[in-house]
Amino acid sequence: MADTAKPKATGKTGTRRRAARNNAGPDLSGEQPKVLLDYYRQMLLIRRFEERTAQAYTQARIGGYCHLNLGEEATVVGLMTALQERDYLFTNYREHGYAIAKGIHPRRVMAELYGRSTGVSKGWGGSMHMFDTEARLLGGYGIVGGQLPLAVGAALAVTYRGGDEIVMCQMGDGTTNIGAFHESLNIAGLWNLPVVFVVINNYTGMGTLVEKSSAEPELYRRGSSYRVEGVRVDGRDVLAVRDAAATLVERARSEQRPFLLETLSYRMKGHSVVDPAKYRTREQVEEALANDPVAAFEARLDAAGILTEETKQEIADSVKAEVADAADFAENSPHPEVSTLFDYTYATPVANESRRMPADPVFAE
Repeated sequence: MADTAKPKATGKTGTRRRAARNNAGPDLSGEQPKVLLDYYRQMLLIRRFEERTAQAYTQARIGGYCHLNLGEEATVVGLMTALQERDYLFTNYREHGYAIAKGIHPRRVMAELYGRSTGVSKGWGGSMHMFDTEARLLGGYGIVGGQLPLAVGAALAVTYRGGDEIVMCQMGDGTTNIGAFHESLNIAGLWNLPVVFVVINNYTGMGTLVEKSSAEPELYRRGSSYRVEGVRVDGRDVLAVRDAAATLVERARSEQRPFLLETLSYRMKGHSVVDPAKYRTREQVEEALANDPVAAFEARLDAAGILTEETKQEIADSVKAEVADAADFAENSPHPEVSTLFDYTYATPVANESRRMPADPVFAE
């Protein structure tokens, strides 16, 4: 796969549609229109869902930390399209879009954000800790790099059982400087484990540019020390991500060995909902807006005659209704009972497990 260069700053605001047309991807004639429209709808759903999430956070409907997939919709949909239903997914704390694209109903995702018992993790996980064994989404992890050793362990379990599933492990660019990154790639490479590591490079690990935090800023090369083949792809192009990810997923499945995929895309907002992103220059903000993946894909479908104004409006209306329904469902769902606070601390009963509430005495009478 050819290296994908970082997009050049435009220096002009322009309109998103004009910029998106300038960034139009390859010809779409070989693609099925129904599939392309489905990708577009998924991307738009994630965009509107995250916008509604940001609104709910400012209204104090959502508590704790909250990180959005705004600007990474093409990457999310492309990666999830490449997976089979039986494949496992581990993510970091920026996982709302992944949960939806993996097949979890937006109602359950929004309810989890609201901390309600109908949520993915029954209201106890919140934004960063979604977990659904049926969808094979095995977290949501708030600790940077915390998901990598667990993903490697899952891949080892697949190999031990003789299965043909693969594990995809998503992370941000800052995670590549964590010790667990190197330890996990080393073990995966040494033991030939079927895991695809995916680095979402949005050029800014929290608030520091990749070039100022990584001696090797081309992050897909960082697996070479462990003989883990790496690929870099334009994360703003859903088809490019899909094709690259699908190739690596199937190679990991058939060859029983790990791979490293790096996707490049700007996040549209700060690191979290409360981050004003003042570390970004005006030019960088304009560049991010000019390379909006949703607008770019919409423009490509429009230019190809696939997305008519009528279809566009139908999709927009249905997505708006679905997001409103998810928010209404979350708002009207019950809070979890306090008595269930410790129910999921351990997978199996543990002797002498403490279930002391904050107001309870340290020692029972």
